[in-house]
Amino acid sequence: MQGVFLFSALISVLAIVLIGVFVFGGGLPFIAKYGLGNFLLGEKWTPSNTPAAFGILPMIVGSVSVTLGAVLIGVPIGVLTAVFMAKFCPPKLYKLLKPAVNLMAAIPSIVYGFFALQLIVPLMRELFGGTGMNMLTVMLLLGVMILPTIIGMSESAIRAVPESYYSGSLALGATHERSVMKVILPAAKSGILSSIVLGVGRAIGETMAVVLVAGNQPRIPEALTQGVRTLTTNIVLEMSYAAGQHREALIATAVVLFGFILLINGIFMLIKRKETVK
Repeated sequence: MQGVFLFSALISVLAIVLIGVFVFGGGLPFIAKYGLGNFLLGEKWTPSNTPAAFGILPMIVGSVSVTLGAVLIGVPIGVLTAVFMAKFCPPKLYKLLKPAVNLMAAIPSIVYGFFALQLIVPLMRELFGGTGMNMLTVMLLLGVMILPTIIGMSESAIRAVPESYYSGSLALGATHERSVMKVILPAAKSGILSSIVLGVGRAIGETMAVVLVAGNQPRIPEALTQGVRTLTTNIVLEMSYAAGQHREALIATAVVLFGFILLINGIFMLIKRKETVK
């Protein structure tokens, strides 16, 4: 069995290595030829023009903006929901909430996109005018989509805290609410941070749902009510017909996206290491 486990682990590592080789091998030569500054800081994406321009700054700004907005919406709601389910929820209600959260995690992203297209987009159109397909719509949609990840992992982290922490807090005279928020929640910080990192990865990597409601305009948005294009949607919208330098630019866009994921995980590992040292 030890050999079986080792083989399984090596398959996972090999898959990551192969993905990295394909993405970086296909994208780095284009970045070196086109220029890192021109590629990352260019504000024009016009692959059909002569000469073509492949600046992805609008997509970088779009991805970062909608991800931050989704985190601001989803993290507080998700963590507080997890606290409620773990420490405050009546058993009868928990039997309904837990399957509902699990069902949210199982819903395909395209279904979330249709939900936003039918409900959130008309609401935004009525409130702010325009088409309703804008940054704020994407933030709300992604904020909902990351909830199952954050709720599930945060609840598990809270339940993993030893019961002696809670009992000791009560013995010192703290109330139930204070014990949960001041003792249990800080003790579960590492698991909660893990859930947030996975939520950020889900938000920045989401494609199909975002395509339906983002507006997909390759420009730097100046307001929340303007359309936006993210790195992932830029790839999926144009890869089907791209060729030559255009295709290389899209693979290079995937390199930048891959770099974002590595950066997020690296920051999380540093924070976790500092917490462990403390």
